Amino acid sequence: MTSSSASDDATDLHPLADRIKVWGRELGFQQVGITDIDLAEDEARLARWLAAGHHGEMGFMAKHGTRRTRPAELEPGTVRVISVRLDYLPAEVETAKVLGQPETAYVSRYATGRDYHKLMRKRLATLARWIEAEVGPIGYRAFVDSAPVMERALARKAGLGWFGKNAMLLNPKAGSLFFLGELYTDLPLPVDAPFEEEHCGSCSACRTACPTGAIVEDRVVDARACISYLTIELHGAIPERYRAAMGNRVFGCDDCQLVCPFTRFTRVTREADFAPRHDLDRASLLSLFAWGEEEFLEKTAGSPIRRIGYARWLRNLAVGLGNAPWSEAAEAALRARLPYPSDLVREHVRWALKRQQEKRQRQIAIG
Repeated sequence: MTSSSASDDATDLHPLADRIKVWGRELGFQQVGITDIDLAEDEARLARWLAAGHHGEMGFMAKHGTRRTRPAELEPGTVRVISVRLDYLPAEVETAKVLGQPETAYVSRYATGRDYHKLMRKRLATLARWIEAEVGPIGYRAFVDSAPVMERALARKAGLGWFGKNAMLLNPKAGSLFFLGELYTDLPLPVDAPFEEEHCGSCSACRTACPTGAIVEDRVVDARACISYLTIELHGAIPERYRAAMGNRVFGCDDCQLVCPFTRFTRVTREADFAPRHDLDRASLLSLFAWGEEEFLEKTAGSPIRRIGYARWLRNLAVGLGNAPWSEAAEAALRARLPYPSDLVREHVRWALKRQQEKRQRQIAIG
């Protein structure tokens, strides 16, 4: 990070901070806040979470040490963080309804359209250039879930929301269905008041709704039991004790967000890029399981789904089919995948096929 020409300027930066928020809205962000870089409380919370092993196989959560919780160690010279949020729920997208349709695949609603990383980074870089046009060269670096950054902690300190009992950032006027991004800078802007007040009260809807009981304490999630972790971050076999609870969720899980009372305040996104592609908000498990690898690569180009790869995609879908009602088509599709060269895929296909066969036998016995 280069030295800011404005860092030593005694000029009052409050008007600039106000303009930055206006510019952020002009760039499409729903909210912009500014915070300092003191994350001591959050550093202690992260240390406890890691010590408990709640991160599972996500070694990257511990790999970078204090660079995650001390922004100036990650990007030298940083004294402020500009935090932004961007709504992502498309209009007319199917949400909770799909969870009640066991033959339909449920893809977390942030992932049904195009990837958000490039879009947000580009806009944050534009915001930085507009700031430089006002004050001259500054040091900055934009982040969107792309480095060891405490996104939610910084957003809370910047006044964008509070930590819900599901550890998500909740906003009283927007729920939690939004992306976060950050602009680290050496510009000593005035900071916003942290969002101290919590509005969850005695509500525990998120903890009750979690299919696998992954929310082990208020604001503490054991990732090892979280369906988002199991379907996205976990590289190996999904523990059998969680498979039935996964239902038709094949990429991520939104349950704890969908039941939150504040979700009713969610505003649909204005971003065309976030509109569902290839019917991923309502496609059947069978249709997605039928994709070949080339089709998977083609249809997930520019999608968050691409990062899990084809084998884990089939793994997740096999579990979904194992949880679906018996059908001749489902059983045949699973049988056709038995020779697949991946041990990971074959193991989950065998589990799912056994489940389908048991359901067929029960159906025969009933009548």
